[in-house]
Amino acid sequence: MFKKNRVHVAVLTALAAAGTSGGYAPQAQAQQGAARTVDEILVTATRREQSTQDVPISVQALDSTALDQRGIATFSDYLKELPSVTAGGSGPAQNTLYIRGVASTTPHLATATVAGITPNVAFYLDDQPLAQPGRNLDIYAADLSRIEVLSGPQGTLFGGSAQAGTVRLITNKPNPSDVEARIKLGLNAISEGGDGSNIEAMLNLPLTERFTFRGVVYRDHQAGWIDNVQGSLSARDSARFRAEGDVRANGLPVSAIRAGKQAGADLSGVTFLEADNSHLVEDNYNDAEYSGGRFTGLYEFNEDWRLTVAHTAQRIKSDGVFAADPELGDYKISRFSDEFIDDELGSTSWTLEGRLGNLEAIYTGAYTSRETDQVIDYSDYIFIAQYMPYYVCDTSVSYPGEGMDPAGTCYSPESLVDSQSEARTETHEVRFSTNFDLPIRATFGAFTSDTVLKELNDFTHINSTEINNGRGFAPNRAFVTGHVSSLDPFPQGVIFRNDIRRTDQQFGLFTEVDWDINDQYTMTVGVRYYDVEVDLNGSANSSFCNRVTETGGTDVNAFGTDITDLYNGDGQYTFINACPGDDVPYFGRTFTAADLPNLNELVANDDHRRIIRGGLEAPNIAKSDGIIGKVSISYDVNDDVMLYATWSQGFRPGLLNRPGGRISNDGEFVVPYVVDTDDVSNYEFGWKMDLLDDTLRFNASMFSVDIGNLQTTIFDPNVTNLLFSDNAADANVLGFEGNFTYLPEFLQGLTFSGAFSLLNSEITQVITPTNDVLKGDDLAFAPKLQTNFNARYEWSVGGGLVAHVTPHFTYSKHSYSDIITINRDQIDSWLLMGVNFGLTSQDWMAEVYVENLADKQAELARNFFFDVERVTYARPRTLGLRVIYDF
Repeated sequence: MFKKNRVHVAVLTALAAAGTSGGYAPQAQAQQGAARTVDEILVTATRREQSTQDVPISVQALDSTALDQRGIATFSDYLKELPSVTAGGSGPAQNTLYIRGVASTTPHLATATVAGITPNVAFYLDDQPLAQPGRNLDIYAADLSRIEVLSGPQGTLFGGSAQAGTVRLITNKPNPSDVEARIKLGLNAISEGGDGSNIEAMLNLPLTERFTFRGVVYRDHQAGWIDNVQGSLSARDSARFRAEGDVRANGLPVSAIRAGKQAGADLSGVTFLEADNSHLVEDNYNDAEYSGGRFTGLYEFNEDWRLTVAHTAQRIKSDGVFAADPELGDYKISRFSDEFIDDELGSTSWTLEGRLGNLEAIYTGAYTSRETDQVIDYSDYIFIAQYMPYYVCDTSVSYPGEGMDPAGTCYSPESLVDSQSEARTETHEVRFSTNFDLPIRATFGAFTSDTVLKELNDFTHINSTEINNGRGFAPNRAFVTGHVSSLDPFPQGVIFRNDIRRTDQQFGLFTEVDWDINDQYTMTVGVRYYDVEVDLNGSANSSFCNRVTETGGTDVNAFGTDITDLYNGDGQYTFINACPGDDVPYFGRTFTAADLPNLNELVANDDHRRIIRGGLEAPNIAKSDGIIGKVSISYDVNDDVMLYATWSQGFRPGLLNRPGGRISNDGEFVVPYVVDTDDVSNYEFGWKMDLLDDTLRFNASMFSVDIGNLQTTIFDPNVTNLLFSDNAADANVLGFEGNFTYLPEFLQGLTFSGAFSLLNSEITQVITPTNDVLKGDDLAFAPKLQTNFNARYEWSVGGGLVAHVTPHFTYSKHSYSDIITINRDQIDSWLLMGVNFGLTSQDWMAEVYVENLADKQAELARNFFFDVERVTYARPRTLGLRVIYDF
């Protein structure tokens, strides 16, 4: 049965049905004979339970009622409903969250994990941190109490990945007092797309007086709407033949340094064979399936101590891609490989809660295992790759010889990345809190985490075996023993391999103290000490110099990166950034510090000297440590109005670059070995207001965020064919965000609610010397305006039934996909509208809904890494049915 329970959620946004306290007790029915008021709402945003109107933090949330009413289950569902939250990425298990526009780039998913910068938004399942470099976990929102978003730096309590904010998925806990069961069913159909379905079942069962079990299982088949259409591609499209001044699709002309090495060459003697994807043509090919469950046990030792253990198992399987090519028409793309992702998660967490004298004590730990198997079509690489023809064209085309025109055959350039990644994370936190009723109270504790990431990426040029009369390439091996693979030769067609192990270790000490100066003023002071170390091992090895000629070919480890050698800190460096030969006598030589005085005599080329010297100077780890703080003062004007002012800091750990020491073609830029910590200082003034006899709630905040040493990801073959990171710029974000709920007196049963975010972001100083960041540009994924609005009307239809209708809309102004100009594209403005119709009783809800009512192409993200536009859209118009029944 649905019961009226105290709501433990954060500030309701446009989706929350204000005035409803839980379950499906319909508002129109529940409020008969009584004046309606906006409920008091309890939150745990500060790691302890408080009314949201008493917490001096900007908070947004979707409560359990809102999650049910809108069928919100995944990243793509709820990010559209939280105006201060945006996401970059391209589909299930491939997104990164951003808050308040503190963003610089979209992760490059072909090399996302070990090379990725750490997210600056902390992602939690209850008290378990889940943020990972490159790929956030995409946890299905099954049996949740709420999704909670804490905007602004939360580093003192939530650590390094809480630089811009924190997203928390709060689960429903086992209930010892009652047997509960629930089933949720759904069907939907996408306009000119496929049909989807979902089922979710929950059981809460007190087995003994002390032990309670709660479990939920689910399966959600999400239909596709992207069509893979007939297309063609040839090496003629390679950047190697692109002239200076050619205008790229994002409006930026090709600079002189990035002009093709064979631009303007007479290609009349070259036969270009075209790739053909006719065997992969398919409508609605981007379907996905989420399946899994969560099983939680609660054991109560006595009145003071309890233990909660939960295990989450989830598998995401998805085919195709969730981005389209706007040049081909509505929701269409041409891909040349059979793409998929298979993402498996297993996570166990445990929380021991109790009292030690006057202290509340909590110990929580977790172990998370994630394995991802993915195939990514890499054929678009041809549009930016200078050396792609080297692997698919005869030598007489790529290097025709002095005074000769290119001649020969370029085979079709289909390419793919076969990616296998593993992540293992173990976390522990001990936290103590004093009596919350005291005028001075504190929360303090310690946190540790240990993450190991392993990634094996095989970059395969399928027709590289055909060049030079079928001689292709000699077998190639990695530099060192692989962390995922062995030292066996690469599979046929693999011309580049990343085989890398990354470790991230964190330690933190934190405290936050509240002081009630008097009945109206409260001061909060927080501080956190952090120590983070990031290590990198393995190899990134190419097949350059390995082509088989008439006289044969050998295994040559050249133009790759022996990462283990580079970052082992032994003071030695083996030079392999050249092809062996008489003109490179130092190829394969191990240099030491003793060689530095004679380096000019040993090495003739200045660029090579810099690489070697850098190899000797590379550190063995990227270390970040320091102290961040927070000070907040709140003023209770009266029982209904609170004002607050906050200064807070946040940080994000640094990392090591795989291609550290590489020099750009113009010699003006060297890839840094260590990317430094970036940090933010946040200045905020806000208010919490209940007005008009508690029928109007309006919470808002104004803020200024100063960002120093902003980390970003860069893909620039002018520098290296490997993705790398750098501290790109300093920046500032000015903003105003808020949300409201209004229960008008003129019509019982009607609720208005909404939320908004206004941002003005700007790069204030350029740091990276690549000339690809411009002062004054907006940050990435920082639309100047985002808003949503919801109107819900309920009325009794007799027999204990209440009908409802809920029109709603969400709007986002345009933004940009990156701060690096060569990787930057504009994400267009969009407006999504929808409406829900349904019936509720005390036991069930049935609802018909239409999402994207006007069938607009809403651009959620863009990717321009390969000089071509790839757009991630919201789903087209979707008609669906939801049914929920509680037993």
